[in-house]
Amino acid sequence: MNIIVIATDSLRADHLGCYGGAVKTPNIDKFAEEAAVFEQAYSENLPTLPCRTAWWTGRYLFSKRGWQPFESSDYLLAEILWNRQYTSALITDTYHMHKPVYNCGRGFDTVVWIRGQEYDPWVVDERINVDLEKFHRLRGDETDSRWKPLFTQYLRNATRFKSEEDHCTARVITECIHWLERITKKQKDRLLLWVDCFDPHEPWDPPSPYREMYDPDYRGHEIIDPVPGPVEGYMTEDELRHTHALYAGNITFVDKWIGLLLDCIKDLGLYDNSLIMFTSDHGEPFGEHGIIRKARPWLYEELVRIPWLIRHPEGLGEGQRFSCFVQPPDLLPTILDALNIQTQPIPPSPYALSYIPGFESREQTEKLQFTGRSLLPVLSGEKKDIRDFVVSGYHGKQWAIRTNQWTYLYNLDGAKPELYDRKNDPQEKNDIWDTNKQIGAELEERLKRFADRLD
Repeated sequence: MNIIVIATDSLRADHLGCYGGAVKTPNIDKFAEEAAVFEQAYSENLPTLPCRTAWWTGRYLFSKRGWQPFESSDYLLAEILWNRQYTSALITDTYHMHKPVYNCGRGFDTVVWIRGQEYDPWVVDERINVDLEKFHRLRGDETDSRWKPLFTQYLRNATRFKSEEDHCTARVITECIHWLERITKKQKDRLLLWVDCFDPHEPWDPPSPYREMYDPDYRGHEIIDPVPGPVEGYMTEDELRHTHALYAGNITFVDKWIGLLLDCIKDLGLYDNSLIMFTSDHGEPFGEHGIIRKARPWLYEELVRIPWLIRHPEGLGEGQRFSCFVQPPDLLPTILDALNIQTQPIPPSPYALSYIPGFESREQTEKLQFTGRSLLPVLSGEKKDIRDFVVSGYHGKQWAIRTNQWTYLYNLDGAKPELYDRKNDPQEKNDIWDTNKQIGAELEERLKRFADRLD
């Protein structure tokens, strides 16, 4: 069996057609018809790198780690499969992963870094003049010194984008197709491909026709990369609407290229022998709680609900929609369960390898330990649920717990918590903490007990 994971960044589930959204996503929607659709998937640890740690370790770490490198004791997805003769590739334009300190290529046979996303210092020629005012707006406060050079860097990078094929998502998918075409000349089984697309993360700068697709008559200031923070006093309603439309265009652009990748997987004869997942790390706020972008660690629905589609080669869960709670730490246990991998080899010490002949071939294994859970029992119909709540965290700032009835936001700085009735207020607009403190206190205790039990 092959493992193919297509991950995106900042993609809201409620924007996809298969989740009832209005954005045109025909290729993802078609894939969803053959996959299991998880309707209540929620981020566990935000933002970008903490979520990838959850994906690759199968562990809840929201209460213990923030944005940091993997630890030497982490046993990652690619390493586990490398020890079982899988040939693997990581192909991504998520430039944070490229930074050497994070060592995100650990365990992969092939790593391809696509340069130029967001504020990646890719084009460093300071002689290139860019029109900062045309596509950006600073706030005129102490944040300007931070954001001005970052915006300038992106616009310099964008001078290299002469056609749709030059944009980063297109380059990522093109490299994936090239890798698959090369590798399948030698093997069509035991492949691991992790595709990590930074889009539809800001800057929201899709090429035409996606740029004009959702607000074609707009003639105002185009703000492709707003400074995170309050909308009021910074953007007009029309400007916010248009920026949201650019985000939608970026999603449709991503959908097109994901469709090309899925077509390639089918053409190469891999589709029916592969466990294929499509997901994202978190969502994105567009003024729902008065802010634009991930300005504050507010773990509201628009930020933490994510898409997650799984197509199992044996058809488990095909065409079904599941309402159970699932989270990124469940990804690794699900993959290993599908491959019937339950143990990990105990690496011998360098001393043993050097001085004890044949030591490296001895059968030494230990049980793999995760705090996430396999979703295979749900896909097979053996179980309806694997948990009765989900937790989310923005390390050191805010935690959240969600049940089918409630959302409780717990601020680690001591600020007043928030409580929402999910059944009657799914967008979490009406804070009812002041009149339901006992419910909030019980949820807080439940949240803290869960965090205390984590390794």
